[in-house]
Amino acid sequence: MSESTPHGIDTTKPSVSRVYDYMLGGKDNYEADRQVAAMALRIAPDAPEAARANREFLGRTVRHLAAEVGIRQFLDVGSGLPTQGNVHEIAQSVAPGAKVVYVDHDPVVLVHGRDLLAADQTTTIVEADVREPGKILDDPKTRGLIDFDRPVGLLLFAILHHLADAENPAGVVADLLRPLAPGSHVVISHFHNPGEAHPEVSEQAYAAENIFNDHLGTGRWRTREEILAFFDGLELLEPGLVPLPEWRPGAGDHAAPGITYHTFVGGVARKP
Repeated sequence: MSESTPHGIDTTKPSVSRVYDYMLGGKDNYEADRQVAAMALRIAPDAPEAARANREFLGRTVRHLAAEVGIRQFLDVGSGLPTQGNVHEIAQSVAPGAKVVYVDHDPVVLVHGRDLLAADQTTTIVEADVREPGKILDDPKTRGLIDFDRPVGLLLFAILHHLADAENPAGVVADLLRPLAPGSHVVISHFHNPGEAHPEVSEQAYAAENIFNDHLGTGRWRTREEILAFFDGLELLEPGLVPLPEWRPGAGDHAAPGITYHTFVGGVARKP
């Protein structure tokens, strides 16, 4: 539970970032957020494990891009509240001096992010919405840290499922990737509806989607084919689009999702 409220924040309205923070055991959330989380937990009691799996997927993929691919600059869109193992901490543990631009529009995220990064010359936070790729890419803070002539790691963790079909999420991904140099990589994690392959899980996904849309105004559990479309024109790295714990698992991973295992998938792809 958060002990203080940043000025100007409406704590009576739930926030996607703060619900996720609660699932991870964070303290930057309020009663409205916890109420939505409680509804989700009634449908998926292991939802915190899924959130943890996403966090571990973030760690493994960022570490891979920094250590194995040699990426030295990252654009993290929809970054969410700071927590243990942030992108800049992971990247800089492998490559000191790696640059990270965080992007979010949640006022609580912006307050905490600016406090965290106040004295960091290699990391910044940009106030923008994922639906505004041009604003993100043209922001002076982005341009000040990102060299678009060199490969970039574009990170889209748990953000595209908050875009409705009418908002053209595939077009958003394409717009963000277009100016990035060849050899850039994109990482995507996304809520997944497995359909007839796992009927019980599919039913849960529809129920969760209703809760998110009723109370957060956003949330779309897409099919495998729909999510794969975000990687069109890119080279998908092995093992492809898989449940998050299956993407190159590490010895230190702890997440063990139950029914939610098939409702959260991710992948990494290279821009040729």
